[in-house]
Amino acid sequence: MKHHIYLACMTDVCLEIDTIGLLCPLPVLKLRKRMMPLASGDLVRLIADDPASIVDVPHFCNEQGHELVSTDEVDGSIQFVVKKG
Repeated sequence: MKHHIYLACMTDVCLEIDTIGLLCPLPVLKLRKRMMPLASGDLVRLIADDPASIVDVPHFCNEQGHELVSTDEVDGSIQFVVKKG
């Protein structure tokens, strides 16, 4: 059964992190901490409303070897989908 869960995480977001109301650097710190136990290729959605996250999240991904799959603005928040490297 774990095998099927793992495959689902590689094609669908397997973790969502809501950081609404948190300011820099907390959204990125939460993202880093929650991604640690995940497998390479797993997808994570980070929801933030801190304007600095537009710069911070891509920089974090670049520095840590993760892929920023998408960035979307939804109802006043910014949603990032990150693929663990």
